[in-house]
Amino acid sequence: MKAIIGLLVCCLSVIGFSQNNQLFEEANALYNEAKYDEAITKYESILNSNEHSAELYFNLGNANYKLNNIAPSVYYYEKALKLSPNDKDIKNNLAYAQNMTIDAIDKVPQVGFSKLINNLVNTFQKDTWALLAVVGVILFVLLFLMYHFSYNTSRKRIAFVTSILSLIIACISVAMAFQKDSLNKKDNPAIVFAQESRVMSEANKTSEEVFRLHEGTKVQVLETFEDWQKIQLSDNSTGWIPSKDIKLLNVF
Repeated sequence: MKAIIGLLVCCLSVIGFSQNNQLFEEANALYNEAKYDEAITKYESILNSNEHSAELYFNLGNANYKLNNIAPSVYYYEKALKLSPNDKDIKNNLAYAQNMTIDAIDKVPQVGFSKLINNLVNTFQKDTWALLAVVGVILFVLLFLMYHFSYNTSRKRIAFVTSILSLIIACISVAMAFQKDSLNKKDNPAIVFAQESRVMSEANKTSEEVFRLHEGTKVQVLETFEDWQKIQLSDNSTGWIPSKDIKLLNVF
């Protein structure tokens, strides 16, 4: 019985994949015909079936950009970049979309030791750091065994030194993996979708307005309280914005 259910699920997945491929081709054809609204509808129908890909988000960003939809174009390019962080085309198009935004927010530069550590941590993803740690441990074990069983003095010295280096690399990689995981958990970006949003000092409408944001601006969400989100800008300014005015990027 379980085998039959598994087979049915597999068949339905194949059918769904085939349908989404057809929808994607139809959407691309509409895009090439400059029917951007219709293309967006097709692309979004694929998203509604819980299929996500960098290419799909990239095309959605392109279609919205053609219609001068600032917030959706930035949002979908950012989503595409999350799935394909090294894609140059996505980065270039995102830069074009960001040029349409109104808010000019300075970025507080990192300096000194913290900048060095963050650059090192962000060199690889968490899984890559973890893999480096495993490789380092394996090398340490192999080299230590070589040191233990070798009778040649110079070979023992080389094996000992390289085994220690491998262990150090493994330990650093473990630390980097945990640090990267911590940064990933803290990273909760969102895009402002409201044409203009009043950011308040507290999570209520009667508090003092601290600044205003406009569509397409990227923010970091720090915490949630009822229908409000506490946000932080790249210049470290903070405030509370209505939840309905932003869309989270980490939600797929």
